[in-house]
Amino acid sequence: MLRRLLFGLMLGLMLQPVWAAEEESGASGYVGYVELKPFVANFGGTGPLRFIKCEITLQVGSEDGHHAVNYHLPSIRNDIVFLLSVQDEAALSSADAQAILAKEALAQVQAMLQEEEGEPFVTDLFFTSLVIQ
Repeated sequence: MLRRLLFGLMLGLMLQPVWAAEEESGASGYVGYVELKPFVANFGGTGPLRFIKCEITLQVGSEDGHHAVNYHLPSIRNDIVFLLSVQDEAALSSADAQAILAKEALAQVQAMLQEEEGEPFVTDLFFTSLVIQ
């Protein structure tokens, strides 16, 4: 009986670091979203004036990332508006082209946050709506 008690106690002590590691890894599993106000920009260069309206949501992997995105929101919006403005109709007409544009916007946001904060923070960028007129 005493052996079983000692064995159980030793086993419990050895498993404690595993529990602590699971709790720590659970904290890093944070996923948050930052919805940006709608963007409206003209695009297409010369010729008839074209407009794009889109809504974007950013995915962040930490609370620090959430705060960093909110702090740098004016700069992020500025960069995205300029990126949208230089597009042509071909870059916005198909789902594949829009996916490429989303990757470009994500890279731009990550680069700005890396420069300003030392970490990219944003893990993904989603167009939640996109209308071309």
